[in-house]
Amino acid sequence: MKLAWLFPGQGAQEVGMGKAVFDASIAARETFERADRALLKQAAESAGGEDGAALREPISKLCFEGPIETLTLTAVTQPAIVATSSALVAALRESIPDLVPAFAAGHSLGEYSALVAASAIAVDDAVTLCRLRGQAMQGAVPTGQGAMAAIMGLDPDAIAAVCAEAAQGEVVSPANFNAPGQIVIAGHAGAVSRASALVAGRNGKAIPLKVSAPFHCALMKPAAEALAPSLAALIVKPLAFPVIANVDAEPSTDPERVKDVLLRQIDGPVQWVKTIERMASEGVTHALEIGPGKVLAGLVKRIAKQIKVLNVSDPDSIAKVPSFLGS
Repeated sequence: MKLAWLFPGQGAQEVGMGKAVFDASIAARETFERADRALLKQAAESAGGEDGAALREPISKLCFEGPIETLTLTAVTQPAIVATSSALVAALRESIPDLVPAFAAGHSLGEYSALVAASAIAVDDAVTLCRLRGQAMQGAVPTGQGAMAAIMGLDPDAIAAVCAEAAQGEVVSPANFNAPGQIVIAGHAGAVSRASALVAGRNGKAIPLKVSAPFHCALMKPAAEALAPSLAALIVKPLAFPVIANVDAEPSTDPERVKDVLLRQIDGPVQWVKTIERMASEGVTHALEIGPGKVLAGLVKRIAKQIKVLNVSDPDSIAKVPSFLGS
């Protein structure tokens, strides 16, 4: 048995996430409390903005009680998912102290959760940085000017060709290589619309996504520039185990590399297929999807069927881990 830990990204949020483990685990409760203190301090020191009222609520309260409209705000969602996943890791370690994965990886935002799990980044720093990340990504493109769409049924080369034809001086490119036959594109709204029409003409299917900004494309360059100083100042400690980076599907073990790949992933595509293929090539047989939702389990099944995946989202699923690892 060779184990990996996987962490979900934006879109996995749901009202009530983390509440059961908060109630059941001292370690999880302490993690949420650390996240609350760090984010409330950050909010008190900031200018606020249109999401100001929401940012002054404890992140634990927003996770547990919502409303979903607030929890879905990018500057709330990003630290909320990291706080929840980190609390679940704390509870998992409380229950099984000697459990250590061979690798970890997170989908987009989830890379921060993976780095917290690897003891490279403190949860306080991760949630405050992810709030800044969310604000920067949201603010990089005016509302309505960007879009994303999931493309089904075409291979990467065909999608690259479609994007090149549809661009017409605008930005449109692959943003998430999620699974074979499922690639998300992002860019200017007009270019994404043109690309979607071309996909339909090539026996593929394009599904518009309800997102607040066109993530992981060149339009996010201003967000990368905005976050660069905070990433440069981030304290990154030696990793307890390798974290495979989104941007190049290579394991990170060097703290300085961590800062570089986190910066590059903001406007670079998420290489999730290559990430899971790398784990499979390294002999990974079991994976825990730690956090809300079960999206990653479905993607892994499509990329590497031999890897068994268990979602860990509450105390009941934590209790299933020993028998799962023995299967």
